[in-house]
Amino acid sequence: MLKLRVTMTKGNYSYPLDPLWSTEEITTVLHFLSQVEKAYESKVDRDQLLQAYKAFKTVVPGKAPEKQLDKAFEEASGFSTYQAVKAAKAKDKGFVSLGK
Repeated sequence: MLKLRVTMTKGNYSYPLDPLWSTEEITTVLHFLSQVEKAYESKVDRDQLLQAYKAFKTVVPGKAPEKQLDKAFEEASGFSTYQAVKAAKAKDKGFVSLGK
């Protein structure tokens, strides 16, 4: 996996990206990771997070690669894609907030 360094409001960390992904696929993955960040830094609409996750799964359809990306992202940022999606699926509607 390629790591793209991006400056965030709460610090610098690298996004785990695959160099074989197209620009559109990278945009899809970054949008999903951005929704996860929102869930931790403030709140995110449950439906928007799940929609971003559905699009993400078209780029990363396998469970093993998804787990690898989640682990790399959590190590870099402290944010878990798994926990964010789990929290979104547990709600019927509204917002997801996983702030610490």
